[in-house]
Amino acid sequence: MAKKPDLSPAARDLLKAVKKRYLKSRDFNGLHIRPDLTSSDEIQAGVELVEAGLAQVVGPADYMNIHIRPWPSRRTPAMQIEELRDLSADDYGVALYPMAKAMKHVKLPAKYDDAPFSRAMARGRSTLEVAFFSPDVLEGYRNDARFRFGMSDFGINFWLTDEAHDQDDHPGKDAVSLIHLGFAYDMSRYIPMDPELVILRRVVAFYGDLDDLTPEHQQRWSSYQVNADGVDPHPVWFSSQMGNWPDGIGPFERFAQELENIGDLFESIWGKRLFKTHEPPEDFGWILRADQREWDHFIHSLDKLLSDNIDNSALDRAGIMKKNSVGQQLGTLARLELFMTTNHVQPERAKWALAPLREVRAARQKPAHSLRTNVTDGTLVHKQMRLMHDVDEVLINIRQWLSSHPRNREWADPMSGLKDYPI
Repeated sequence: MAKKPDLSPAARDLLKAVKKRYLKSRDFNGLHIRPDLTSSDEIQAGVELVEAGLAQVVGPADYMNIHIRPWPSRRTPAMQIEELRDLSADDYGVALYPMAKAMKHVKLPAKYDDAPFSRAMARGRSTLEVAFFSPDVLEGYRNDARFRFGMSDFGINFWLTDEAHDQDDHPGKDAVSLIHLGFAYDMSRYIPMDPELVILRRVVAFYGDLDDLTPEHQQRWSSYQVNADGVDPHPVWFSSQMGNWPDGIGPFERFAQELENIGDLFESIWGKRLFKTHEPPEDFGWILRADQREWDHFIHSLDKLLSDNIDNSALDRAGIMKKNSVGQQLGTLARLELFMTTNHVQPERAKWALAPLREVRAARQKPAHSLRTNVTDGTLVHKQMRLMHDVDEVLINIRQWLSSHPRNREWADPMSGLKDYPI
């Protein structure tokens, strides 16, 4: 058994105050050490606690808000002690937080019994420490009409709508939201050109946010928690959570932007937008489960935003005929190809450019005309990444071609200079 630290009476009293403040505060806050109200004996007691590994100092060098412990200290005990001893009357002060060692045998309130993430915080976890989960933890929220569910290239958010919250039969346990969720990846087996590669996608959340879930939802999330070995949060998501501007965009944001760009450029020439909308539905994005049903749903949505989204009246305005030379009705993609070839694009180049769109259309039609068995396929994450790259490349090429028209010489790409992240 580890030897109990031999603390002075002042250090023991201070540790009690630190633990009491931590457990009684709303968000596991630290005890504020204000230099104008703290004696030298109390400072020395704090030094004892840091030396014994029982307390952590959080100051301005750690985080902008000392009343939040973001993570286990990235500074050595010696550096923390130096900050304590160097406090002056003009300083705002620092905060003392109990370490896991100090909280290990503390009897916790009963409210933490069925709330695993709140219990972990009470035992000394930090607000911005992260936990990782299987992505299918999100399916229940995405498929529940009571929740608003939004997905970006790098993260997710969901919340119970006001309408659902105000219903008389609303169960209080479902009054939950998480608005700082991100994607994370295990890329240890990633080989870019291998189509059979399995990419493991995870969902990442901060302990401080998980603590805000009701006990019932904490238990649910806990059942989806996975090992953190080899998994890293997406760098764009994590950087944005730390207050930095993103340096690039993902394939879905690029996709929506290029639909808008093409619409603007087409309209400036022919007075009508080529695509009916450039705004995808809120749940359009990465598949949450690598199985056939998720894939088919994604393909269906993608095709609706591509082939089904082309406004035939815009092609009419551009003078593109609706029938071929033998009187057969032309499909939307055939008319788009004809539009390109009659406007100085070589036939083989137009056919190459539209191949990914035809691939999406063919993939959509396959499940529509056959019974499908839902099977798990770990390669679908990589397959989706490659398909979005190919589709975005098509849209970028069409946009670059339209921007070369004399009427679009003054047009500027709003995303110029941003890095494209493939996943």
